[in-house]
Amino acid sequence: MTAFQSDATTRTNDDVIVELRDTSVEFGMDRGTSKVLNEVTTEVYRDEILGVIGESGSGKSMFASAMLDAVPEPGVTTGEVIYHPEEGDPISVTDLSKEELRQFRWEEVSMVFQGAMSSFNPVLPIKTHFVETLSAHDYDIRRGLTRAKELLSDLYLDPERMLNSYPHELSGGMKQRVLIALSLVLDPDLLVMDEPTAALDLLMQRSIVSLLEDIKEKHDLTIVFITHDLPLVADLADRLAVLYAFEFAELGPSERILEEPAHPYTRALLNATPNLSAPLEEMRPIAGESPDPVNIPEGCSYHPRCPLADEECETIDPGPYDAGPDHDVHCHHWEQSIEDLDIAFEETSDSGTTASAVEKASGDPLVSLSDVEVTFGSANDGWLDFGESETVTAVDGISLDIYDNDVVVLVGESGCGKTTLAKTAVGLQTPTGGTIEYRGRDIWEGASGSTLADKEIRRALQIVHQDPGASLNSHHRVRTILEQPLKRWHSDLDGNDRRERILGMLEYVGISPPQDYIDRYPHQLSGGEQQRIALIRSMLVNPDLILADEAVSALDVSLRVGMMDLMIELQDTFDTSFLFISHDLSNARYIAEKTGGRIGVMYLGELVEIGSAERIIHDPQHPYTKALRWATPELEVDQVAEESPMRSIDIPDPTNPPSGCRYHTRCPEAREVCATQTPEFVDLGDDVHAQKSACFRAYDDHEYWQSESITDEHADANVGTDTDTDSGVTSESD
Repeated sequence: MTAFQSDATTRTNDDVIVELRDTSVEFGMDRGTSKVLNEVTTEVYRDEILGVIGESGSGKSMFASAMLDAVPEPGVTTGEVIYHPEEGDPISVTDLSKEELRQFRWEEVSMVFQGAMSSFNPVLPIKTHFVETLSAHDYDIRRGLTRAKELLSDLYLDPERMLNSYPHELSGGMKQRVLIALSLVLDPDLLVMDEPTAALDLLMQRSIVSLLEDIKEKHDLTIVFITHDLPLVADLADRLAVLYAFEFAELGPSERILEEPAHPYTRALLNATPNLSAPLEEMRPIAGESPDPVNIPEGCSYHPRCPLADEECETIDPGPYDAGPDHDVHCHHWEQSIEDLDIAFEETSDSGTTASAVEKASGDPLVSLSDVEVTFGSANDGWLDFGESETVTAVDGISLDIYDNDVVVLVGESGCGKTTLAKTAVGLQTPTGGTIEYRGRDIWEGASGSTLADKEIRRALQIVHQDPGASLNSHHRVRTILEQPLKRWHSDLDGNDRRERILGMLEYVGISPPQDYIDRYPHQLSGGEQQRIALIRSMLVNPDLILADEAVSALDVSLRVGMMDLMIELQDTFDTSFLFISHDLSNARYIAEKTGGRIGVMYLGELVEIGSAERIIHDPQHPYTKALRWATPELEVDQVAEESPMRSIDIPDPTNPPSGCRYHTRCPEAREVCATQTPEFVDLGDDVHAQKSACFRAYDDHEYWQSESITDEHADANVGTDTDTDSGVTSESD
């Protein structure tokens, strides 16, 4: 019996809505049985929000699927899954027939899957999705659509517009909210959400999480929120369940888990999570890798990575220990683990930051962008004109200098143009206006089409793509992938020299023993290993500037700090500059502060603020930067819930951006002058690398201060409707 079951003063059997008893999920494979959920026993309580966290491959999605008996074939679910309705007898989910399961999965328990994009039929309007769901469950269509409109309104969407739209006409955030409404249209008691905000920007993530709290109370919901992003769910969940190696390592109240984590893995996961408040030296990656589901270690599954593991941990599976009220932990040494782990971590901790941007970024710029514009689409008069062309200015008049051994991190929402700007900076996108110079020379001078004429410039400007799995040729071995740049740029090396250099780089980045990896294919590597291979490939040509496009966003939170530390080490070793792209302000802060670099904030094709990590994080001057700061979740307990600094959730249509300051339609500080005049950059310091902000509020004597406010004082303080702006089809320019 677990601590939860025995704690009668806190919980009763009537509080349980779903319980799992020795539940496992297995897949038969040629090399053995893959156990992706390992004899899990736990309960979900009525009217709570349970946050389930863990690394990729830890079993989170299988836990969700098991609750609905929805494990895809040929997976086999064993053990018991019991659903407790408010009225009537308990239901054994695993014993239901196919027809009974079909009814159960929408009417009692509903699920929001990770990819909203793939959850809709692209050729059907949104209304048809609701009608088909209602019809399949013999639900009154008129009454169901009335409820759908109510749900869409609760999620700050225009019901009529949403129902009459096709999926491709909605932004990612809109689709995700529509999917939540669809999952609730049959009024289920339990909502299971599997990484529901994984593909969304920080602002949209934070907005949807805030909406979930309201939806839960209004519609009397129990929510299981599954995510790898611990800060995102920390302030939302009543309890946190930490999954490791397909079983729970720790489960308890959110406050206890965050303040006094009892399992070494939970503590390591907290320390591996980049955030805006903790000192950099306290952030460190988790050593080792998650276990293979075909070969789960004996005893405590975490013992190969745990600095406190002993013989007992290697041989005896730790059952749930009572670590306090409603707090279970699967660790033999949980009572002394906190103090001992602190000592162990201190012995391996790294020190703080490197030189400042002013010290490092000196002399003439390495790459200089002047009034750069990039426009997609045009109103053609030719024979291919279908009359529907729309122009999107993805980058609008941006100037930026990048120096030797410099680091610049661009942040902003999807569609803001940060990736387009960065690709233009390294010669992968042809500008439609302005100039890009490499060491004083126009990189497009003498070029034809979209290919740089100067091979030396092409070598000097490299890229590490966001998805290493897609950027590495799946038909080539690691050796072949890494030999290609050496053959092209270092033709003087023979086969043995190339092999030795590749083995040396593999060893340098921690892929060891390198001889075991050099003949592997990309699919035989983990995500972190694939990203290291992509990084090596770019470094082998000794570039001057590397564009790292969301280079850590696809990695587990436990790997991100390690990958960023590796990039910093490589920068120091090879004197390479980095242009990072990130939608996560915590990652931006880590890499920029540790290197003495700068953070640039982009909005709708414009650079609205740039400065050191310290100034951008702790003293932002532009209202949009403040909104990004607000949207970045923290790991603090009992943090004061701040009201949203935005008047609207949805970003305006980039094909028809607002006049004046483009942020004025969402800005709580907007005044009449903001709608008609475009603010220029204001230097907030004395040197060339000082903080700069494009906001009238940065002027002491601007007419802004006498201008009338255009914000609605009676508008909802937390979010706005999508009709507040011209939000529509979202640009794919980013």
